[in-house]
Amino acid sequence: MLLLLLACTDPAAGKVHSADPGTGATTPDTDPTPTDVPTAQVAHTRELRGFWVASVWNLDFPSEQGLSVAEAEAELDTLVEAVSAAHGNAIFFQVRPEGDALYASELEPWSRYLTGTQGRDPGYDPLQALLDRAHPQGIEVHAWLNPYRAKADDGSSAVSPHVTVDDPDNVVPYDGMIWMDPGAASILERTTAVVSDLCARYPIDGIHFDDYFYPYPDGTDFPDDESWEAYERGGGALARDDWRRDNVNRLVEAVSLAVAEQREDVRFGIAPFGIYRPGTPAGVSGLDQYAELYSDPVAWTEAGWLDYLSPQLYWTHDSSGQPFGTLIDWWANLPQDGQYTFPGLYLSKLGESGWDLDEFDTQLALTRAEAGSGALGQIHYAIDPIVENRDGVTDRMATDWYATPAASPVLVSAAAATLTPPTVQSTAEGVELSHPDPLRYWAVYAAEGDGWTIDRLVPADVDSVALGSGRWAVAAIDRRGVESRGVIVER
Repeated sequence: MLLLLLACTDPAAGKVHSADPGTGATTPDTDPTPTDVPTAQVAHTRELRGFWVASVWNLDFPSEQGLSVAEAEAELDTLVEAVSAAHGNAIFFQVRPEGDALYASELEPWSRYLTGTQGRDPGYDPLQALLDRAHPQGIEVHAWLNPYRAKADDGSSAVSPHVTVDDPDNVVPYDGMIWMDPGAASILERTTAVVSDLCARYPIDGIHFDDYFYPYPDGTDFPDDESWEAYERGGGALARDDWRRDNVNRLVEAVSLAVAEQREDVRFGIAPFGIYRPGTPAGVSGLDQYAELYSDPVAWTEAGWLDYLSPQLYWTHDSSGQPFGTLIDWWANLPQDGQYTFPGLYLSKLGESGWDLDEFDTQLALTRAEAGSGALGQIHYAIDPIVENRDGVTDRMATDWYATPAASPVLVSAAAATLTPPTVQSTAEGVELSHPDPLRYWAVYAAEGDGWTIDRLVPADVDSVALGSGRWAVAAIDRRGVESRGVIVER
């Protein structure tokens, strides 16, 4: 017989919680649930399990320009199905590869990677179509933007409102591409407006930048003389390198504030180049992003502008100059105040020499060993290997790496939040569930000894859950990752 247990309104909402660095979950310092409601404190190990989907040069989606609506939507179905089969929980979808849009925008034109012609309406909205497919599967969708690349090749045509047409004085050629000048105030304003617009109109789960700030050097200096000289004429006192870093820092800060102003349930993070500076940590060699890309992840984390960093650690564990273990240890200990590290893993290398499933076994183990420092997940570049199930990687994820269900960690800004438990109604098969707040999952736990073990995560679009005989606890997880106490159910 099912004992029906109904949750009551939480009278202690807003009481202080502490974030558990091993789970990414919140734990109340005081019990916010009335004592006459049978509930249990539940939690499970959190982990972001993400995959990058690149649109630039038609790398991942769409596979080619000019697909019909049916063909393009079928490709999105395939991507979501692959992530679900691998037990992933997040897609990082490139919606702004070159100052354009893979979604309906009045600020920037439709991407040429959709139809072959910039500005041409593809007949559907790729971002919304992906959201419509991913969210019912419990998969997050993060909008991935390139902040400064205006054209991936300098010979492509452009139409208004593209930046090269509407703001031509603030774009420059470099290394066969066109770049927005980070020193121009209009560029900061444009990118910030794009972010605000995305957050306001789409139920995205994150805003994400990659590693392209000032471009990777081609042996020549970046041609920003005009904006630099204008800065000097205005009384600017920074040295030129510091000024360039400050330009990027001001964009990161502005975007952070824009996200926070628009939404409390959107995560903002950046995937920088995997080496901060040569010799940091000791023995590491390679490009100096601080000096050459004017990218300063240390400053961003110290300022508290990000929820996470996803350093692109695209080297093996036994690399002589860039060993994965040394790098993940340094990056995992960089974030502060509850920020996370989700290293980028080079899954596209799978099958090449030195890049087998055992290498990724090692990299996941090294990452998880840093869980106490906030390394609670990873993002794989890119999605193609799991679509192909290359070398059985999708199977390995489902049965080994990601066999245990996991929600992504709670947002940094929500570490002190509480959530009312769900309302539970009995059925012959199990329970029907409801909750007044926007949710991501129902978390179902099975009793095990004196504790609770995660059994499954059910997307919140589903309003009923089948339960077998036994003792269960059903909790709600909202879009911020905050988890309620579990309502106990006896069957």
